Order: sequence, then structure tokens, then C-alpha cells
Amino acid sequence: MTPTPEIRPSVGAKFSRILGVGGYRPVRVIPNSEVLDWIDSSDEWIRTRSGITERRWAGAGESVAEMSVQAAGKAIAQAGVPAEKIGTVIVSTVTHLKQTPAVATEIADRLGCGTAPAFDISAACAGFGYGLSLADGLIRAGNAEYVLVIGVERLSDLTDKSDRSTAFIFGDGAGAAIVGPSDTPGIGKVIWGSDGSQRDVITQTQAWDSAMARPEAINGPTTAEDGAPAWPALRMEGQTVFRWAVWEMAKVAQQALDAAGITADQLGAFIPHQANMRITDAMIKALKLPESVPVARDIAETGNTSAASIPLAMERMLASGEAKSGDLALIIGFGAGLVYAAAVVTLP
Repeated sequence: MTPTPEIRPSVGAKFSRILGVGGYRPVRVIPNSEVLDWIDSSDEWIRTRSGITERRWAGAGESVAEMSVQAAGKAIAQAGVPAEKIGTVIVSTVTHLKQTPAVATEIADRLGCGTAPAFDISAACAGFGYGLSLADGLIRAGNAEYVLVIGVERLSDLTDKSDRSTAFIFGDGAGAAIVGPSDTPGIGKVIWGSDGSQRDVITQTQAWDSAMARPEAINGPTTAEDGAPAWPALRMEGQTVFRWAVWEMAKVAQQALDAAGITADQLGAFIPHQANMRITDAMIKALKLPESVPVARDIAETGNTSAASIPLAMERMLASGEAKSGDLALIIGFGAGLVYAAAVVTLP
């Protein structure tokens, strides 16, 4: 009897790590004073409620793809990995306003990644963490040597300027990371998950149809004659999200520390998703994070950039010297879904 042949195993690197990061922030700055032209509020109210003083909004020529290419180019240069060696391109975004094709394919082509597989994921503010988990698995399984992970959003396109609860929150931008093989652990176990029972607390209004389709959305939805948004907009139950993030996400962050075998005082940086300054402060308190650990607070100047917020903050902390190469950083993202992802990583 002829024995059944065995499949040759795919063997990859023992570990993986982030080798380089890059970011792109749009040119246009929207201060709180401009937001006050849209809603009945005050600068003090916005700062107190969110910690935001200004945000960046993309304009003409700053598409999801263009911002991604710019951010990825910086990450590739920092990592010293030629684009043609990138084995997979993963893009996390909820604001590429086409169901297909994935924007990742355009980005891979423009960067010169050859025939590398490229795909989008929709994991909102946890998207960068989701992407890192996928990249780590691909590299350790031998399915890619280097993976490009991008978080990118043009949330201004889904911002309803008349909605007092969300008009001041969102910003645009792109952050990218090159993940590659490592002889030592550089990405801890990713603690990720979802709670679909709360999927409606952050959601999008109506889906667009062919009559509304346009190649590049304007900043903010137009308004129909009956007063309803004629272009999809984000809606959020702010208090529900706040309570969930404060009470549940600190637990997830602690699980990531425990899984990595790290205590809070051994961290070189804490880089949470830039959702709300009060949420960040509550998590610091719950984790008993020492004052000596630098904390990303980019939301003050960038607003909430969803999937882009963690890599953008990581890039800034490294560039400013606030965090250093080789430091251990705790990252955590959480948002619509409700989804979440946390891990301890070694900074590039």
C-alpha cells in the first residue's frame, strides 16, 4: 500500500518585530475655533470632554491611498527593507469608500511590492493591533518574510458637522509599520476580541448607493432636503463607549502585560488608541502606571484617527525622543464593533 504523502511544512522565523514606522498627517489643521462654527459649544467644553485642541483633515490629493503611500514610504526607509521584499500588505481602514477592490492592492502597486498579496481589514480603532497579529502569524508561519501594516482613515468624510456629540472628535491620517523576522520576541501575544452585542453603539448611518457614489468624498456629509444626511455619517453613544473603554479595556491591557511577562514599571512607553484623554487617564490609573512611563497624548493635536492613531503616536514618540528604540511599549486599540486588541511590542 502506497503511503499518503505528507505536506512539506512551512517554516518561518521564530519571532517577529516592528522594524520601522512612518506616518502622514494632512496639511489642513482644524482648530476648535473652526468647529465652533458648526456646533453650539465652546473650546473649554471640547477640551474638557476630549482633550482635543485641533485635528487634521485631509483635502484634495490626500486620499486614503496617497496618505498610506506616504506613511509606508517612511516606514520602509526606516526599516531598510526594499519594497520588493515586502511579502504582504495589510491595510486597516473603515473609510476606503469602495467595497472592492481593496485599497491595499493600489498601495502595494504604487510602492513597488510586486505581486505581494494585499488586502483590507475593517477593525476600526483596533485595526493596527489586528494587523500586527496577522503579520506576526504570517512571518512565523513562513508565509511572508516582511509585512507592511497600515492604519489609515479619512474620518472627516464621515463626520456630520451638525452632530454636537461627534463633530469635534475625528481626524485624518495614516500610520504604517514594517514587521519582519527577529531572533528575539518583539511582538507579545495579542489580546484581541470583539463584543458584537454592542455593535450599534458606534455605527454608520445609511449606506451609500450608486446615486451618491463619487471617487473622493468631501469633508463631511451633505444634507438632504428633509434634513437627513444624504451621505453616510458616524454616530456614537459616547457615554456607553466611555464606560466600556474605562472598565473593560484596562483589563485587556493588563492581560497583554501578563501574557508578555511584563509589569507596568518595565514599560518604556504606553501608546493607547487616541480616543479620549479622559479614557487614557483612567487606564493609567487602573494599570498603576508609574509617572516615569511616557504616555502618548496625540489626540490633543490629531483628534481620533481610528486605525491610524497608534502608529502615528508611535512614530511621533520615537522622533521626539520621548520613547527610544528597543523600549517596550504597551499598545491597545478599541472601537466600533465593539473590537479591541492589545500587545506589548519592542519599539523599532
